[in-house]
Amino acid sequence: MSDKPMRRVAILGANRIPFCRVGTHYASASNQEMATAAVQGLVERCSLKGVRLGDVSLGAVLKHSRDWNLARETVLGTDLDPETPGFDVTRACGTSLEAANLIGLKIAAGQIEAGIAAGTDTASDVPVTVRDDYRRILMEMRFARSGGQRLKALLKLRPRHLKPAFPGVGEPRTGKGMGEHCELMAQEWGLSQREQDELALESHQKAAKAWEEGFFDDLVTPFRNADRDNNVRPDSSLEKMATLKPAFDRKSGKGTLTAANSTPLTDGAAAVLLASEDWAKEQGMEPMAYLKDVEVAALDFVKGEGLLMAPALAVPRLLARNGLSLQDFDYYEIHEAFAAQTLCTLKAWESAEFCKDKLGLDQPLGEIDRSKLNVKGGSVALGHPFAATGARVLASAAKLLKEKGSGRVLLSVCTAGGMGVTAIVER
Repeated sequence: MSDKPMRRVAILGANRIPFCRVGTHYASASNQEMATAAVQGLVERCSLKGVRLGDVSLGAVLKHSRDWNLARETVLGTDLDPETPGFDVTRACGTSLEAANLIGLKIAAGQIEAGIAAGTDTASDVPVTVRDDYRRILMEMRFARSGGQRLKALLKLRPRHLKPAFPGVGEPRTGKGMGEHCELMAQEWGLSQREQDELALESHQKAAKAWEEGFFDDLVTPFRNADRDNNVRPDSSLEKMATLKPAFDRKSGKGTLTAANSTPLTDGAAAVLLASEDWAKEQGMEPMAYLKDVEVAALDFVKGEGLLMAPALAVPRLLARNGLSLQDFDYYEIHEAFAAQTLCTLKAWESAEFCKDKLGLDQPLGEIDRSKLNVKGGSVALGHPFAATGARVLASAAKLLKEKGSGRVLLSVCTAGGMGVTAIVER
C-alpha cells in the first residue's frame, strides 16, 4: 500500500433515471438496461465519452443469475472507454452508498483517480426461478449417463414441482419481512400512525416542490417515457391517509404502518462520479462536494433488536471519529424505508436510555432541526429501488451543498440484515 497521505474524494456529478412504481414504465426493463441508462446519462452529463476511469462499482439486490457481471457489462454498454473495469457489490439497501465508499477509498489511497458508484434494482423483472426439488431433478437429468437414467429422473416430476419460486421477501433468520420488523419497532417506540403519516405527507410535498423548482433537472435523465418520479403524491391528505388499513400487522389492532407511510416497490437506477481533486482540475470540473467519511454498523435483530435501527449505532461512531455533534449539519438525508424507521432513529438519538445503554454515552445525541430533514423529499415519496437509493441521497446531498456553497450533510441508509450505512458529505 502507498505511504502517501489520504486524498480528498470529490463528488463531481450524478445522474439517475426517474424512479417508477413496480409494473409501470419499467415493467419490462432489466437491471442492466436501467443501470446502463443511468451510467450513460452520467457519461453524457460529465463529458466522459472515451474516458478510461479507474473503476466502476455497481450492484443490485434483486438480481438474475445472468447479471453475474453486472457492473462490467454496464460499462461495456456505455460510451466509457471499454478498458474501464467494473465490479459488483451488494449491501442490501445500502449498496450504492457502500459502492461510493469503496470507490472513494481507492481514490483516497491513490489507487485510482476517478470512478463511478451506482446501484440499480427492479421489483418488476424479479428473478423467478424453479423450486429446489425441480432443479435437482433437472440436474439429475442433465448428468444422466444413459437414456434410462434420464427417463427415471423425468418420471419423478409432479405438478407441484412446476410451481415457480419467487424471491424471498423475509429475513431468513426470522421469517419476518422488513415491514413486519419495522412495525415492531414502531410499537416499541410508541409511534402513532398520525406521526408517520405527517412525515410521509411532508416527504411528498417536499419532493413535488423540488421537481417544480427544477432541483432534479440536472440529476435525472428520462428513460422509457418517464421524465420524473411517478410515486410523488402531493395532493394527498392526512385525512385520506388515516383511512388506510395496516399493511403488515392486520390482526393485533396495533398496526400503524400503511401503504401511505411506507416506500412502494420501485424500479430505478442511480450513479455518482467520484474523483481526486487533481483529476477534477485536469478535466476542468468543479467538485459539487466531498465524501468525507463513511461508517457501517450492524445489530443483533435475531435476538430482538430493531432490524432497521443500525444507523442509530453507526452515526455516533461517525460523529465521534470526526469530532462532530448531531447538530453540526446543514441537512440530513435519512432514507425513509418507512416513515416509522426514520422516526424511530430520531427518537433513539433523543433517548437518554438508548444512548446510555446502546451507545455508552453520558448524554443523548439530541434532536435535529426537522426543517433540515430530507428537504427535497425522501424515499416514501420518491421511491426506493433498493440498491439505487444510496446514490440518490448522495447526489442530493452534493447538490444541496453546491447550491449553498458550503456546509455539511449527514446521510443514513438502513438495510436488510440489520445493517446501516452512514456518511458525511461536506463542502
